[in-house]
Amino acid sequence: MSPLDDAYAYCRAIAHKHGANFSVGFRFLPRTKRRAVYAAYAFCRVADDIVDESGAAGFSPPDHLGGLKPAAPQVLDDWQTELERAYAGTPTHPITIALADALQHFDIPKSAFVALLDGCRQDLVKSRYETFEELLHYCDLVASSISDISLSIFGYRTDAALGYGRSLSTALQLTNVTRDVGDDLTRDRIYIPREELRRFGVTEDDLRTRVENERVLQLIQFQIARAEQYFRDAEPLLRELAFDARFPTLLMGGVYATVLKKLKKDPLVVIRKRLSLSPLQKALVVGTRVLRPHFV
Repeated sequence: MSPLDDAYAYCRAIAHKHGANFSVGFRFLPRTKRRAVYAAYAFCRVADDIVDESGAAGFSPPDHLGGLKPAAPQVLDDWQTELERAYAGTPTHPITIALADALQHFDIPKSAFVALLDGCRQDLVKSRYETFEELLHYCDLVASSISDISLSIFGYRTDAALGYGRSLSTALQLTNVTRDVGDDLTRDRIYIPREELRRFGVTEDDLRTRVENERVLQLIQFQIARAEQYFRDAEPLLRELAFDARFPTLLMGGVYATVLKKLKKDPLVVIRKRLSLSPLQKALVVGTRVLRPHFV
């Protein structure tokens, strides 16, 4: 393979390993769009890993700190510098080499990647949200940015797609917030707004000690119902997209909507473990969406 093919293969491996729910849909995109999405996903995944794993397996920044491992804010700054190199046509990392090539085919807004990086920086300093409006702003940074990147690759008919895309990205992020309640606690993060905890009479200690009672159940059910509504609001997106991106987007949304459907059957599972879909369940998502295009 050529160095460019190697770079795209590097990105594809990251997407398939770490983005299993997304990559179900990626596989159905035409080659040029698929490769661009892999590159964009890999860039965003590394940024996320810098925060969640205190460093990223896919990115080794320059050893400019005397052999010490750089702190996450510095690594994010280095990764943003690499983004600038991609847009300048002088990338040095396999992911940004692929991304720089994708930029020759698609007008991907750099501001969307910068917003994603800002959201990652926020995760380093903010672990609680007082209101849903605060949480929505976070979703704009880490999720709506992904929608803007994706739509610039997928192609769409009118600007209405941008609003529908943000509804879908918010639905996906709220699904993550709900599914990952227990997992996020291991990093001392609670994304459910404090005002909603108070509304349902649930304390942070209830979540930390994995209490399973009616109040926690109702809190999680409320999160599920809200995410479902965002999926419904996003349904018109499918007819706005370029034809070759409709089924892949349907699958990506369908996988997450299926996670939400499983959570609805046993909401308190989020306290016990991180729920995921089996390969068979993902295959069923493909089959059911062929027969009846829908998110939820």
